[in-house]
Amino acid sequence: MPPQIPHYKEHRKRMKKKFTASGVDAFHDYEVLELLLFYAIPRKDLKPLAKDLLKKFGTLKGVMDASIRDLEGITGVSTHTAVLIKLIRDMGSLYLKEKAKEKPQITCTRELLDYCRTAIGGLKDERFCVIYLDAQNKITGMETIQEGIVNQAVVYPRKVLENAIAQKASAIILVHNHPSGHVKPSDADIKLTKTIRDTARMLDILVHDHVIVGENRFFSFREEGLM
Repeated sequence: MPPQIPHYKEHRKRMKKKFTASGVDAFHDYEVLELLLFYAIPRKDLKPLAKDLLKKFGTLKGVMDASIRDLEGITGVSTHTAVLIKLIRDMGSLYLKEKAKEKPQITCTRELLDYCRTAIGGLKDERFCVIYLDAQNKITGMETIQEGIVNQAVVYPRKVLENAIAQKASAIILVHNHPSGHVKPSDADIKLTKTIRDTARMLDILVHDHVIVGENRFFSFREEGLM
């Protein structure tokens, strides 16, 4: 009697075939996660683990945003598996960043917002970044200026503009996240934006926008009439 093939092997073949034919739209979230786990954990039924991860972190995005330490806290998730999950997330961020850079001109396009939300929307600590643009409004770089508390006391306009000059930027877009998820700007946010904008103007550098990113939403100073 020929040896019986473990059920998970046929299941993995079917899942991969389904993905090849239809992409992720044909899958439930736990199935997408299960498919990813195939490449980290061999010879095992991974559906229970995928569901455990979603139960713990709430959503697929929550799983991808979780820290390596938090992921390792789930039974069955090794460092190897946790690193793979984080690598996929960060590769997605790089993809969106390159996609935004491909635009011939940019001020605050959907691709840029998607990149910002992916890059910093799920972070637990506040981060203030500057996107540099050339004279054609094409992105030339993005830099983190401050991590932690973001206000005028620690985000010095001088540092922002010195870096912009070093990057030979003609314009900049300010971006920072609110880990609380609320995207309404504080008085400190408004004051900081005005100070940077007014100082930049004297240096012939335009400040196109200041975007505040929450977990599932954003606030654009320009779109809300604050710039």
